[in-house]
Amino acid sequence: MELIWDPLRKKRVTATPEERVRQWFIVQLRETFGVPEHMMMSEVGFKFGDKPYRADIVVYGRDAAPLAVVECKRPEVALTPAVLEQAMRYNSVLGVRYLAVTNGKNTYLYRLEGECFVPCEHIPRYEEMLCQR
Repeated sequence: MELIWDPLRKKRVTATPEERVRQWFIVQLRETFGVPEHMMMSEVGFKFGDKPYRADIVVYGRDAAPLAVVECKRPEVALTPAVLEQAMRYNSVLGVRYLAVTNGKNTYLYRLEGECFVPCEHIPRYEEMLCQR
């Protein structure tokens, strides 16, 4: 069993295809979009009703409130409306401004506009996300 380092959980985890996508996206968030590592968490547990869920990655604002949630899928999993709906269910509890879904090949970001999430043309840098709250 191959292991991969998760810098957010500060431990080695099994290198499943989904975990590889999660670790790749953590690097993208940190290095490309300027999200400080200490403002992200992976495998964030919460309950929706009585059912437990885990968000793959949650990005937090400086006020420690959730800012974005990321749903990661294995590369061979298509990013269908059902995947976006999964992230939207998470938002019912987390109350984020941004949703992202990725399979490592494709990544889509949505921003909350009023009551609806609309596609973003690009993934904004962390500072930009903070200003648009």
